[in-house]
Amino acid sequence: MDSIDTLIIGAGALGLACAARLASPQRSTLVVEAEKLIGSHTSSRNSEVIHAGLYYAPGSLKAELCLEGRERLYAWCAQQQVAHRRIGKLLVAVSAAEHSQLDALAQNAAACGVHDLQALSQARLQRLEPALRGVAALLSPSTGIIDSHAYLQSLLAAAEQRGAQLVLQTRVDRLETDGDGWIASGSSAGEPFRLRAQRVVNAGGLFAQQLAQHTAGLASAQIPPLHLCQGRYFSYSGRSPFQHLIYPLPEANAAGLGIHATLDLAGQLRFGPDTRYLDSLDYRVDEQLREPFAAAIRRYYPGLDGARLAPGYSGIRPKLAGIGEPPADFLIQSPAAHGLPGLVNLFGIESPGLTASLAIAERVAQAL
Repeated sequence: MDSIDTLIIGAGALGLACAARLASPQRSTLVVEAEKLIGSHTSSRNSEVIHAGLYYAPGSLKAELCLEGRERLYAWCAQQQVAHRRIGKLLVAVSAAEHSQLDALAQNAAACGVHDLQALSQARLQRLEPALRGVAALLSPSTGIIDSHAYLQSLLAAAEQRGAQLVLQTRVDRLETDGDGWIASGSSAGEPFRLRAQRVVNAGGLFAQQLAQHTAGLASAQIPPLHLCQGRYFSYSGRSPFQHLIYPLPEANAAGLGIHATLDLAGQLRFGPDTRYLDSLDYRVDEQLREPFAAAIRRYYPGLDGARLAPGYSGIRPKLAGIGEPPADFLIQSPAAHGLPGLVNLFGIESPGLTASLAIAERVAQAL
């Protein structure tokens, strides 16, 4: 049986960031990915936003790792020449009734360690973004956008330069320990395989719980429930009226941040995501969503031309909280937590997981 030092399961942003952090010429590192391409699920199906860290519960892993990850990510992009831009984000109150919500958000951001928000009057907001409807706003200058595909490629390149290897179309079905490390068994390009690894990182994203359920010795109480939450996007043809990312205030009792306006690095405008809990993976975007999307967008962009909206793409968040439940934090499950040496499980790494990926990889390294 082949033996390696480190096995990383999943080649999304988390798995590849862990590979870039853990790989070294002295330690053999293998990254396995069930799909034909890296980042095929959550890592490539999102808003491509570098988050500033405004919304999360103060003291939570999401808050802490978003801030740390944001700075690590900007530095990484500069060093590795990954396309990105600090475009800034406007959080908009569309009515006087939302002033208090805007104030509460500013206070939460400060409690999380974000101190660069700028309060904008209606007049200044109109000067910055004439197409917007709003009575006040917060400007987040630390928010940015990134080419997520280029980022994934840069992580892979860094990992490979340090000796890591990537194998696609390779699924791990079971993990068991034999007292001398972990035995991973599964299939690669349709052929069964078994290998031994001293350290294992379960970065399976949407499939992390599935592997955890087939990990010998891991108690069922250590495996959190998985809630699939789909977010759908519509693209907007023609020139964008906005220079910044535009976010309405988060809706009460909603699983997301509301249908916001984001720009990619080519200036293409898109709107989304909405939130919808699913029983199984589904990436379809229904044309009939155009009108509900248009109604939500017109709250802050009354000049929207609904005919320019077209179904874009969707992503699925691996949430740990179900409908109506308070938001759940990231779960970086270390050997100290579950009692199994050499194994780290990553559960519930949804937004701001892309922003936090390098910081999460550092925590994984510490846990191992």
